[in-house]
Amino acid sequence: MLDVRSEGSVLRITLARPEVRNAFNDELISRLTDALRGVSNETRLVVLSGEGKAFCAGGDLEWMRRASSYSRDENVADALKLAGLFESVASCNAPVLSRVHGACFGGGCGLVAASDLAIADPGTLFAFSEVRLGLIAGTISSHVIPKIGKGHARALYATGEAFDASRALLIGLVHQVGDLDEIEAKIIKQVLSVSPNAVRESRKIVRDFPLSVDECANRLADIRSSDEGREGVAAFLEKRKASFAE
Repeated sequence: MLDVRSEGSVLRITLARPEVRNAFNDELISRLTDALRGVSNETRLVVLSGEGKAFCAGGDLEWMRRASSYSRDENVADALKLAGLFESVASCNAPVLSRVHGACFGGGCGLVAASDLAIADPGTLFAFSEVRLGLIAGTISSHVIPKIGKGHARALYATGEAFDASRALLIGLVHQVGDLDEIEAKIIKQVLSVSPNAVRESRKIVRDFPLSVDECANRLADIRSSDEGREGVAAFLEKRKASFAE
């Protein structure tokens, strides 16, 4: 259902339900949320991918069939668990890189939108397909709309149409399209060369934005006076590799 393995400072989390194109159900949502919330300070990058022919096809049909018989309160509780999953991606202790291939529909797009970095195979198809089922892109929207903007969201939500990786790149849902292994290797090299604490605090600035000038100044002062901040500046001036760079 979920494969989690550590490769030094990189943690690989793989959705492992290939028989249903890695679609969500209660158990996968719970396990993935726990895995992301449990990421330690030693992890500098999380790589999220899907086993088999697709990244994530959205909601599992059996799970959605059960949900159709839930009371309204049960549906709210179920939706909040799903919202918690996307929040666990966005607030993960390390940057999250989504490797997208095959199909990425519904909630799969939510994972991508909540990720810090997203790369896609050129043949990937995306869709906010909820409206095809008489549903809405509810819990993913707090991550999707800030990512792609209201204009693109309104158009794609209204049609539920499938779109390719080049359009996903154009609207900002993904950041790069191409050979996944090649792009991933470059990103890992880049992330492991910079200060993990500075990355952590920089991500918080984005999440907390907008901030006052005073707050930005205080956050910068905190970083400048930190061990990694001092080490990074010293390494630059001394023309050497910083101790935090792997």
